[in-house]
Amino acid sequence: MQKRIFGIETEFGIIFSPEGRKTLPVEKAIRFLFEKLITTEHFLNVFLENGARFYQDTGCHPEYATPECISPRQLIVYDKAGERILEELQGYAEEKIEEERIPGKISIFKNNTDFVGNSYGCHENYLVDRDVDFYYLAEQLIPFLVTRQIYAGAGKVSQAQDGVHYCVSQRAQHIYQKISGTTTNDRSIINTRDEPHADREKYRRLHVIVGDSNMSEYTNFLKVATCTVVLQMIEDNFINKDFTLRNPVKAIKDISFDTTCKRKIRLDNGKEYSPIEIQREYCEMAMKYINEYPVSDELKDGVEKWQHVLECLDTDPDKLDRKIDWVIKRKLLQTIADKRGVSFDDPSIFMADLQYHDVKQDRGLFYLMERKGMVDRLLTDEEIDIAKTLAPPDTRAKMRGAFIKLAREHNIQYDLDWSNIRLGNLLNVRVICNNPFETDTEKVAELVRTIQKTNLRKANLSKLVIQS
Repeated sequence: MQKRIFGIETEFGIIFSPEGRKTLPVEKAIRFLFEKLITTEHFLNVFLENGARFYQDTGCHPEYATPECISPRQLIVYDKAGERILEELQGYAEEKIEEERIPGKISIFKNNTDFVGNSYGCHENYLVDRDVDFYYLAEQLIPFLVTRQIYAGAGKVSQAQDGVHYCVSQRAQHIYQKISGTTTNDRSIINTRDEPHADREKYRRLHVIVGDSNMSEYTNFLKVATCTVVLQMIEDNFINKDFTLRNPVKAIKDISFDTTCKRKIRLDNGKEYSPIEIQREYCEMAMKYINEYPVSDELKDGVEKWQHVLECLDTDPDKLDRKIDWVIKRKLLQTIADKRGVSFDDPSIFMADLQYHDVKQDRGLFYLMERKGMVDRLLTDEEIDIAKTLAPPDTRAKMRGAFIKLAREHNIQYDLDWSNIRLGNLLNVRVICNNPFETDTEKVAELVRTIQKTNLRKANLSKLVIQS
């Protein structure tokens, strides 16, 4: 597919830290987060004016799902906008907590694990053609996804039986299957859930649940752009080498524990490659592919960045200490450890690891580094701010966002999901939009007129009551 829809669902960790004896259950803290968004919709499941969805997921995690996006770069803009929206809601929630006279603060983290070993995900979604054999696509993609963590991992200080290790990925240790239908217990690399939120006869959704949540814009873009190119190569039958792994679940864990990224893993054919070597093979094929097939300038840029990152990982990973999350964080933690004269098993290092992911810009260590110009950026604050309230102009999200804004302005009862809009006191006026590439329809225009007529009737009725 030359034209594709992208989405990211991010589950956030949340902690309330009391400053006295009185505490606050996390469930109530989350309700305060949602309170500012109260509409006629379900209380803990809200669609926003930028077309995104914000809801409470399993395990008391606030989750932000981006609107439908048309490119990897647009996707990371809306992913970052989700952080900023959550930060604003956090400020409102803390004000409500203060009114309750419960001293303390809420902390929200864009990471993937907590201190007791629970994991929560960052799920990538790619629209794919229904005609492509799903299991063939998945098998071809798995070796790439298993080894992608060497530049897409968020990094983590991990406590193991043999001591403390710094790992490349947070999510890798919580993967137990190649392909499955669950996202919570037997987590897999690729999820089989077939919810395209589009024409089911034409499309399906590729649901990748193996990735880490990224703070770095550079890392996040590279993660999605490289996967997009590989996915496109698979669809065009361009990949002519077999990288099927003997044991992908074991491999993904082994790779995570190796910060050299050079430990060999065994393929199904008996050959052994390092993660860098496997990624180089994919990257070299991608370089040939973009010269022979129509590919956007954005994806070409992604392939160039991919090549650069692999070269640095092979020669000196520290060259990526402004770009790649796990390298940025490792250098930061080492600096803190050296300054305090402690090792990585010190509690302060575990805490700094967590604080790297704090979404509050005046507290999070990543954002402290960003303010000091210590990390590379791809986006501007202005475009992130715009994405907080304005939906992508080139997908179905544009209609959803415009409708939500209008309905709220006129206090119209409504309900919606990704493909449906319903309004009226009985929610009996409905518009179905199964084409995620569609940005405007006569049906939605008619829906807008219905809102306006309803509002006019209310106004006339009010006048009649006053006159009588």
